[in-house]
Amino acid sequence: MQYLKERKMVLEVAQKINKEKMVPGTWGNVSLKIKDQPLLLITPSGMKYETMTIDDIVLLDLAGEVVEGERIPSIEKHLHAHIYEQRSDVGAIVHVHTIHASAFAVAGKSIPVVLEETAQVIGHTVPVASYAPCGTDQLARQTVQTLGEGNAVLLANHGLVGVGADLNQALCVCQVAEKTAQVCLLAASLGQINELCPEDISLLRKQFADYGQNKKK
Repeated sequence: MQYLKERKMVLEVAQKINKEKMVPGTWGNVSLKIKDQPLLLITPSGMKYETMTIDDIVLLDLAGEVVEGERIPSIEKHLHAHIYEQRSDVGAIVHVHTIHASAFAVAGKSIPVVLEETAQVIGHTVPVASYAPCGTDQLARQTVQTLGEGNAVLLANHGLVGVGADLNQALCVCQVAEKTAQVCLLAASLGQINELCPEDISLLRKQFADYGQNKKK
């Protein structure tokens, strides 16, 4: 079996989104692009995260065809593959169905940048891709178009997709987007949502690139 280390990474993040209750049941999916190869690893369709093993992670090409693995891959395989085809900077994708982000997706409203960490980790308002049935090419195309060069996108009446250079980044994007959505809804109940201005968002985003141990010596 190829890419054991990478399979383990996908499995760990998949089990983490389940443990953190970012997905109900067997919904959601996680993938990792194989570096310098037209291949990706993705979680299987309809399997419980608690019992999933590295043997269940499926290796695909960018056409969505199985290269290695006995399981049926996630229904959203084309969405993942299409993002990787269009975004060479993306190395991992996490798709979750968190409550508060999903509320924005159902309402058809973008998640605004209201927290410093939203500006730092995501750097933009999280837009909503128009509705299309799950697993369809239409959903894949609309998601890529709405995501653009961003890090997060809502799928109307569905959930949230976060992308990153690696799995930790993609997961963090989803965690921050969900927290932002929750804070927005709470702030609205208090009467007002104050968004950060574009200048502050840009500054915070740039500062975060050199934050902590990322700072160039």
